[in-house]
Amino acid sequence: MNHPTDTPSERIDAIFERVCANGLRRGSVVGASDDQIDQMAADQGVEHVPEAVRQVLRIMGVQSGLWLAGTAFGVGAMTAERKRHAVATLNGLGHELADPRGLLALTAHQGYAYHVIDGADLDQADPPVWDVVEGEGARKAWDSVTDWFAGTAPNVVDLRDMLEMMEEMGKQPPKWAEFVEPRQS
Repeated sequence: MNHPTDTPSERIDAIFERVCANGLRRGSVVGASDDQIDQMAADQGVEHVPEAVRQVLRIMGVQSGLWLAGTAFGVGAMTAERKRHAVATLNGLGHELADPRGLLALTAHQGYAYHVIDGADLDQADPPVWDVVEGEGARKAWDSVTDWFAGTAPNVVDLRDMLEMMEEMGKQPPKWAEFVEPRQS
């Protein structure tokens, strides 16, 4: 449980530890260095990375494993071009972003959906995260990066159950099985 005095980094770490305790293989994610994070931000034309975003990227900014599976994420994936696409997605659509050109793009999904932080909110330690969808616009989807991180966490308990069922049926485990720790007997 979060304590009101916890920092965003402490809350992010606690979420990650809970998911690992539920069976995410710790080595399935690879964190980025502060230099890599700063380079990603510079590529997007952003001068400041919020504390919560920085901590998420320190945990899994190079390889996210099961977290955000099938979604472009991290220091190598979130390029200036992906940001341009996210901003262009807003053209002609109604939205409440105060500074869309200054936004920080966190994720891209198949070139039509993005998770972003409004450029006007980048000075906050744990700012809201917006969902930008082509043809639909933008809506504030999470009140904070911490909420976004928790909301996008893989449900490892269900995945473990699925793997055990597949094993009982004699089926070949899927590739993502390597990211899940076996249940302790």
